Amino acid sequence: SDPDRFVRLLPDRAILDEVQRVPELFSSLKAEVDRNRVPGRFILTGSANVLLLPKLSDSLAGRMTIIRLHPLAQGELAEQPPTFLDRLFARDFKFRKVPRSEPLLVARVEAGGYPPALALPSGRKRALWHRDYLDAVVQRNLQDLANVRSLELFAQLLQEVAAQTAQLVNVSQLAAPLSLSRPTVQHHLSLLQQMFLLETVPPWYSNRLRTLVKTPKMHVCDTGIACALLNLQLSELETDRTFFGHLLETFVLQELRRQSDGSGSLDGFFHYRDKAGAEVDIVVRRGHVLVGLEVKAGSRVSAEDFHSLEKFRKLADPCFAMGAVVYDGEHVREFGENLLAIPIRELWEVPEGKEPELDLFRPSPEERG
Repeated sequence: SDPDRFVRLLPDRAILDEVQRVPELFSSLKAEVDRNRVPGRFILTGSANVLLLPKLSDSLAGRMTIIRLHPLAQGELAEQPPTFLDRLFARDFKFRKVPRSEPLLVARVEAGGYPPALALPSGRKRALWHRDYLDAVVQRNLQDLANVRSLELFAQLLQEVAAQTAQLVNVSQLAAPLSLSRPTVQHHLSLLQQMFLLETVPPWYSNRLRTLVKTPKMHVCDTGIACALLNLQLSELETDRTFFGHLLETFVLQELRRQSDGSGSLDGFFHYRDKAGAEVDIVVRRGHVLVGLEVKAGSRVSAEDFHSLEKFRKLADPCFAMGAVVYDGEHVREFGENLLAIPIRELWEVPEGKEPELDLFRPSPEERG
């Protein structure tokens, strides 16, 4: 009831949790920070993007550093430093053999990265934790962010989003089964982003080219959340390879996002698609340099899998540094100049280099096409 007095009486070090519930505090915090400019006095935490609150009294611009706390990355679980992105831009991959990830890869995707969920066994208990978490986040935050009339329809939309992860945003397709208007769906998608349950990836395009698709892609925040929303078990993921491919793309994107934020890199993430159907799942930009990644759930790679990357390389030149097909295989292999096939476990593991660098892992000219 008295934000100014409340802030004045805070100790020298204070943590304010779920700060999005009290946006009125921000103008008082601004005044206190300006009075005493000692950094680190206040830590503000929340489960929604406070800067997008409609009632926010002040943004604290220039007075606040924002740190996005993601679910755990696979590298954190393996106690490995996040080196994959740096190695991509440095083209630092040796031609060697590494163990396959299967069947653990499906289990990693199903588990996601939330610490309490990872502490539970796969199956019913883990799925219940994810659903309880979603119920708590949605019910607690929606009243602060917006006036949503039907929580049930909102939850159903979240399920539809999970079913279409790693696909282009199609508002009409999302609205049809729920009998919602396009503006309502667009508004709800924005709310899901504010609650860190959804992220959209913008397209990479050049103003010189009119044949590129300029629609963003959408990805759920965590594959464990997606599996719980869709009631998917490990056995179902192992048999439905098409949908597992979409989930795997989301898994790789989120892994890269977590690595990038954790290492302090200022990377931008995009996707590429043209009207002829060529697409690159993930485009990473660091400065003016671009890397393209295709994600493949299979264990084999051929020259055909690099068709879109080669097309993207021509369009992105001279900014193009490297293209890679990330797949569930064993070999780091070369498929042309700055084009590699990379086993997916390289995302979170740095091989010790015990395997010899043998030319037998390079494809023959016939395989290279």
